[in-house]
Amino acid sequence: MSQERASGADPVYVYKPSLMGAPWELCLRPDALEWQLGRQRGRIPYARISRVRLSFRPATMQTRRFVAEIWWPGGRRLLIASTSWQSLFEQRPQDRAYGAFIHELNQRIAASGGTTAFETGAPAFLYWPGLVLFAATGLALAALVVRALEIGAYSGAAMVGGFFALFVWQSGSYFKRNRPGQYRPEAVPKEVLPDA
Repeated sequence: MSQERASGADPVYVYKPSLMGAPWELCLRPDALEWQLGRQRGRIPYARISRVRLSFRPATMQTRRFVAEIWWPGGRRLLIASTSWQSLFEQRPQDRAYGAFIHELNQRIAASGGTTAFETGAPAFLYWPGLVLFAATGLALAALVVRALEIGAYSGAAMVGGFFALFVWQSGSYFKRNRPGQYRPEAVPKEVLPDA
């Protein structure tokens, strides 16, 4: 499916949220976000969008996955991901198309004059306890490495040290990008969008 329409037409973003399901097609009309999932269709006027949250959400098959969540009164939450399922083991990144679509969506929501809340990261009630657990686990692993070196268990220290480095790299990136906050729609933070 095409990610773009002819020059001058409304921007379109298409992605497959699951392997077996139908693809989502989202289109930015002059006054509303229109979506289609199989036979289901919907239309959300930009001024009625109450909240937008952008976050970094790695998945098992895609470690660089970004998500936009959109809420509006009386409707279900709309989720837009930066990756699309291709096969049982592959999710294809759509970084450029996703980034351009999200930037334009933010501009149109802001221009509508609504009272939209623009949020970044994970919900605070999940983020802060998770950060404490991350720090505690990191300290425990570092202490294990030090203890293994003290007793001369160098292979054990290397193994735990490798796991510690991987844990800090993966989880640290998640917590760095997902700090709860708010943003201005004309200045979307780079932490919650893929590199173009």
